Amino acid sequence: MYFKQSFSTPLGELLLVGTETELVGSWFTDQKYFAPELSLEKIATIETPALKQASTWLTEYFNGQLPTTELTLAPKVTPFRQRVLNQLRAIPYGTTVTYQELANKLASHPRAVGGAVAHNPLSIFIPCHRVLASDGSLHGYAGGLERKQALLELEQIL
Repeated sequence: MYFKQSFSTPLGELLLVGTETELVGSWFTDQKYFAPELSLEKIATIETPALKQASTWLTEYFNGQLPTTELTLAPKVTPFRQRVLNQLRAIPYGTTVTYQELANKLASHPRAVGGAVAHNPLSIFIPCHRVLASDGSLHGYAGGLERKQALLELEQIL
């Protein structure tokens, strides 16, 4: 059973969706690819232990700290997208990679990787904002390029 909770960030409202023990989704409420395949009106608004941990993690993150709160992330995605998300999770705080670098690691095409990154169901928690175009420019963030830039500045990458 899924539960939801809103979390206010300096960059806008996030919707968190999870179970008692796992976080399955995190989306800015106005972003592209928002909560696909979830009937949000049927999900109860209740703070579960997993959603409370996610809120604590976000508070640490937006206070400029490297989050230490342990989370169990459980995105519901295809096997290919799971491989891409695993690569995103391996990008250290304060660093970036390019779509091409990810594609090379996955022996895939940059456009396929870009599609998987764009549909990341755990915005911020799985750091798709740390992926840049081959020339180092900001490109393709479902939450908007302004947010991507702000997240990178928060992590002092830019």
